[in-house]
Amino acid sequence: MKNFKTEGVVIRRRNYKDQDRVLTIFTKTHGKIFVRGTGVRKITSRRAGHIELLNHGVFTLYQGNSYPILTEAITINNFAEIKNNMDKIPPSYHLCEIVDGLCPENQENMEVFELLVDTLDRLSDNQNNIEKIVADFEVSLLSLLGYWNKQQFAQAFDSEQFIENILERRLKSLRIFTKIN
Repeated sequence: MKNFKTEGVVIRRRNYKDQDRVLTIFTKTHGKIFVRGTGVRKITSRRAGHIELLNHGVFTLYQGNSYPILTEAITINNFAEIKNNMDKIPPSYHLCEIVDGLCPENQENMEVFELLVDTLDRLSDNQNNIEKIVADFEVSLLSLLGYWNKQQFAQAFDSEQFIENILERRLKSLRIFTKIN
């Protein structure tokens, strides 16, 4: 199967060569995948707006030699409420960094995908309780991935420290945004 469609959320992107980007997309059916968007940095690119960070969309891909190549993208939800609110951007980037760090490549995990989309929906709708939404996401993600058992460990714990120990590195999103505030 050379061409395939998948639903996903863009959780990371980086520039590649002059006009391309390499995207990290957490998909419903393929898990975390790396995708090459050829020519998306051109001013005339029709796909550029659909592959912004946090966008939830349907992506049509062609299986290339190394990375799948993005051929078409349609946005389902761009989470504009999050992107327009400076208080919601840091927690959203934090969610993306955690999913990127903890989830392995090319392993389907529909429950984690649904958790990510639902949490982004909750963040976009809520003005209050942002810290609680993020904390609930962290514990639920750790439980789904088998790092944490809610029944076995009922006491409160520092989930950010726990995640940093698993990743064996500090979370960048937290340090960057605490400097801004």
